[in-house]
Parts: sequence; C-alpha cells; structure tokens
Amino acid sequence: MTKMAKIREPDDDWAGRTIIGVPVDAPRSPRSLCLDQPDVPGIHDFAIERNIFKIRLADLRNKRNPASMLINKMYSWRGYDPSAATAPHPNRITLTASHDQQVVGTISMGFDSPIGLLVDELYKAEIDPLRKEGRKLCEFTKLAVDSSVRSKRVLAALYHISYIYARNIQQHTDLFIEVNPRHVKFYERMLGFRQHGGEKTCPRVNAPAVLLWLELDYAHRQIQKLGGHTEHVGAEKSLYPYFFSQAVEDVITARLRELT
Repeated sequence: MTKMAKIREPDDDWAGRTIIGVPVDAPRSPRSLCLDQPDVPGIHDFAIERNIFKIRLADLRNKRNPASMLINKMYSWRGYDPSAATAPHPNRITLTASHDQQVVGTISMGFDSPIGLLVDELYKAEIDPLRKEGRKLCEFTKLAVDSSVRSKRVLAALYHISYIYARNIQQHTDLFIEVNPRHVKFYERMLGFRQHGGEKTCPRVNAPAVLLWLELDYAHRQIQKLGGHTEHVGAEKSLYPYFFSQAVEDVITARLRELT
C-alpha cells in the first residue's frame, strides 16, 4: 500500500474552533467504517497534542481546508470521484479529529430537508414511512480513522459529538448510515444499529451497501447508562463506555451552540 503524505491543519484559528480534547489509546491499522469514505479522514476538527486529540468543525467549501484535502486525496487514491465527497451541501456539517496538527479522523452529518438525504438514492422507500410519522431523520457519512490514531476513543468521540449535534442541537430522532455488508455486525454490536434495508449497489462508489437505522433515544439511554464508565470496557461489548459522561455531554452541547 502506498504511504500518503499527512494532511496538516493550518495554524490559524484552530484553537478557537476546538470542541474538546480526548486521550488517545493505542493506534492500529487504518480501516474505513462507512460505505462512502475510503480509508482515511477529514472534517470540523479536534487537534491532538501528544496523547490528546481535539475535535473541530470543518468548512468543506474551502478546498484548502485539511478535511477537504484529505477526502480529496483518499477518493482520488481509491479511484472514486472526489467531487461528490467534498461538494458543499446546505444541510451537512463535518467534524475532524486531529493530532499534532494532523487530521486523523472524520465524520459528516446530513439533516433531512426538502432535498432529502443521500440515503434516499437507494432507500427512499424504506425511510419515507418514518417521515410520514413525523420523525426527524439524519445520516452519518464519510466516517474513518487514520492509521496514525486507530483509537476507540477517537471513534467514540466523533460519534458522540455528532450525536450531540444531531439530537441535542438539531432535535433529530433517527439516524441512518449506509455501510458495506462486512461492517454490519460492527455497527449492530458496538452502537446498536439495526438493519433497515437489504443489500444494494451504491452508484456513488460502485460498492455494495446495506442501510442501518439507529433511534437516537436508544443511543441516549446507552450513553446515560454507560457513558464515561470505562470500567465497563471488556465486559460491555459496545463503544458506549468510551462515550462522554452526561456532565461532559452538557459542556459539549453548550460549546456546539457557541460554534454553530
């Protein structure tokens, strides 16, 4: 595998956009965990200083932004069209996790509107009944953690802060994600997703896709029960013990309100 150059953050204004710093655990090899994100990261960032990573917000309209640059590099490297990954979207925001001014993790959030969600392309029939019930839908896309920090804490922090923005700030109720079939068990076991659509071929990346669904009230209950309780790691086979405590979630919610 060809080693890629690191994407570094600019030195200006990043501290002012940091949401929180989180300890990093042992690194492992890279792996993409979301259908339409190849293998590496980029979004609104967290920086990592030594054994601390920070998470921030990324502006993908700025093509020189490290998140956009990293997504571009990853899509081009895998032979995908990077324009679809970095194109501005009026109802989408991105988070990045950073360490030592290097972007090492990313996740994007999309929120339902009259123009719909990316998952509508394959699964509109499956999710329209929830819309008719008056539920507010959102989706996570382009999730990955780089090889430099293959960390459950980084992954959990990206997910938890995305959850906070979706549920606490935007008042959404249901989350969807398209994943490769080989990742279905990971999402079911680690986060409580359920399959909501059969396997189809996603034309955006020419790869098989499965639609997964998570009710955010379920995530809320798991976070209240397990968030911040790393003593349950090992006994509890999920990511939720790596999530923040309720007290820290409240601080992050307030910080996100300031930033957005």
